[in-house]
Amino acid sequence: MAKTSYVGSGPYCYSNSFSMMFGESSPPARIIEFATSSAFGMHLLRGSLPFFDPFCWTPEASFAEALGAMGWVSELVRGEDPRSAIHHLKRALSGGPVWVGPIEMGYLHHQPGRAGPVGADHYVVVLEMDHESVLMHDPEGFPYARLPLELFLQSWRTATLDYGTSFTMRHGFRQISMRSNADIICASLPSARRWLSCQGTMDIPSGTIGNGEAAHALADMIKTGITDDLRNHLIHFAVRVGARRAADAAKCLAQIAEIRAATVVDRQARLIGALQYPLVTREDDKAVAYLRSLAPTYDELLDALPN
Repeated sequence: MAKTSYVGSGPYCYSNSFSMMFGESSPPARIIEFATSSAFGMHLLRGSLPFFDPFCWTPEASFAEALGAMGWVSELVRGEDPRSAIHHLKRALSGGPVWVGPIEMGYLHHQPGRAGPVGADHYVVVLEMDHESVLMHDPEGFPYARLPLELFLQSWRTATLDYGTSFTMRHGFRQISMRSNADIICASLPSARRWLSCQGTMDIPSGTIGNGEAAHALADMIKTGITDDLRNHLIHFAVRVGARRAADAAKCLAQIAEIRAATVVDRQARLIGALQYPLVTREDDKAVAYLRSLAPTYDELLDALPN
């Protein structure tokens, strides 16, 4: 297994936002991401939209357990409407930065090319707010970004996203237990196994399929004629984040000497990452072959993960 870890940009918005909230006590982003169980599975949402994360998983579904595994707590607040959201945000900001999301990335017009909703979720850290604008650290690569308040409130609605409650925020982060990186990884394993077993949630959208079945179904979709929207979703988001999650998970598992499981996840990272070039260059038969090879690895990983 390769010993060189990936370091660089990527769509790790909530992990990077959590890290900003944790401050000097933060574990590395790969440990935070591992704690959310995001690397443990694959699914086709409603049978059509692929994600290299667990069956029916959403970031929100894993945050409480992830924070617990890392030894942190926070106060979760949801506004009922824009007015109450502003009230809650102002109040929370009096104690320091506030973690906000999910939000609709398409309304973040400080990001070049954003002109309206695109159905992409995102998380940011809000630093200040006045009657005209919000100042934030946007982990997409925009520190101290300022956005008109009205646009920010539009982005904070989740109507165009596949999950989430509008006007959700967390503040009052407190570390209640000092835990090593290895402790966090070990504490996260039961959740990882549950999600990989497709037992993480009972909220299952109709038509959603997971793991090997999802990999084969996506291969069939590509083989019979991939749409431009699906190709763009894969090459701009799903493959990038999926390969990084798996690579980071392999590193974490190796750190606690779970070598068999780490080897399987490393193979998954390589297969997911290998999809990028043929999908961009439209050599779709190669992408199909990689997905067929990926399909059996989810059962292999379930067998390799400790009980």
